[in-house]
Amino acid sequence: MGRIPAFFRGIQPRVELSYHSRMVGCGGSWWLLVASVIFLIIPAPLLRAESAIHKLVTATSAAVSGDQSRTVFRLQLTKGVTAEVFTLARPYRVIIDLPGVGFRLSEGTGDKAQGLVKAFRYGQFAEGKARVVIDTTQPVLIEKAEMTALTAGGGIELAIMLAPTSEQSFGGGTGAPPPNRDLKPSLAPETTAATNAPASASPTRTKPVILIDPGHGGIDGGAVGSASLIEKDVVLGVAKELQKRLNGTKRYDVRMTRTTDVFVSLDRRLQMSRDQTADLFISLHADSIADPQFVQLVRGATVYTLSERASDEQARRMAEKENASDLIAGLDSSTSEDGEEVKGILIDLLKRETANFSADFSSTLVKKLKNNIQLSRDPQRSAAFKVLKQTHAPSVLLELGYMSQAEDQKLLGSPEWQRTAASSIAAAVDAFFAKRTTGAAN
Repeated sequence: MGRIPAFFRGIQPRVELSYHSRMVGCGGSWWLLVASVIFLIIPAPLLRAESAIHKLVTATSAAVSGDQSRTVFRLQLTKGVTAEVFTLARPYRVIIDLPGVGFRLSEGTGDKAQGLVKAFRYGQFAEGKARVVIDTTQPVLIEKAEMTALTAGGGIELAIMLAPTSEQSFGGGTGAPPPNRDLKPSLAPETTAATNAPASASPTRTKPVILIDPGHGGIDGGAVGSASLIEKDVVLGVAKELQKRLNGTKRYDVRMTRTTDVFVSLDRRLQMSRDQTADLFISLHADSIADPQFVQLVRGATVYTLSERASDEQARRMAEKENASDLIAGLDSSTSEDGEEVKGILIDLLKRETANFSADFSSTLVKKLKNNIQLSRDPQRSAAFKVLKQTHAPSVLLELGYMSQAEDQKLLGSPEWQRTAASSIAAAVDAFFAKRTTGAAN
């Protein structure tokens, strides 16, 4: 992106479109395009009408056409909404935010590369907010964006025309909203529903707080298996079953980072754990292997703890992939992931003995899991997972199995297997806290 004149520097460079308006881009600089629409005035009656239909709007198809010189993304909606469009760098992406839109698209939509678009994904970004993330092959300029009524079958089409531009013209991350700007307000209802408790724990509480973290969610689906099996659905199923079993003991205050198919950033997951002063944090995931020669050879559950240096190359790659969750969902994350940061956290962990408790729970969890489900050849590993950077609570990340391996995939999708896995995790929680209670009594 080129330099923005001083008059416009306080304005987020983004495009806002509504279903009752049409915007035609100008051929000049990006800021000129923004200047033509940023002050768009929408009549109050139309705003009220739009608000009332948000929950009824569905995206029915999405497609990409064109070539490297000009590419068009088209999204068909049953009704119009206000769309917010902006760009991000590192990697290059175009972000489309839509209020309250559901997706009913064909399987495989967004997987195919076309022109300037490598792929695109979609899903719930937060409560009442949907997002489409378009990965581009290079820096792009939003040359034109418009919403028009469809004559055949009704509905609205959102069309965004992309043209190539230089890295210097694009700018680093220009067009991004401030980090997590929309996250906290929109996630507040989800947090309340998940915890059924105030954000800060009561000082007189008598039960340990267990925070279960179903990985991924919403626009970030995680690993995908055949037969439409998606990681975010598998781990949410296991998490709900685990919550049910732990609540049944009446010994714990069990909470969840998410209870629905909604995106929760890694920073927000950590913040929830801090706010609720969790006594144990369990993050659930399901792995995948990209290398075809190892796909059917690698299977089983693995428990990860935090470390400055990964225990092996596979653990390092896994942490790198899981830490990219925010980028996948279209967040411009600038949080440092270097070794010095982890080293400082580990020193604090050791001072509080939290690292030792994490290692202890990891060992207990592996013992309970091996009695009922398949484990990987090296079931205890460590790496710099961002979601495990917690100084207040013992924390582990459990990869339940490999979505890429045929037998594991079959089991991961089985409700019976999910109940068995949850039962094993619950048994580990019981054993872990029984040991700590006994130690305190002595």
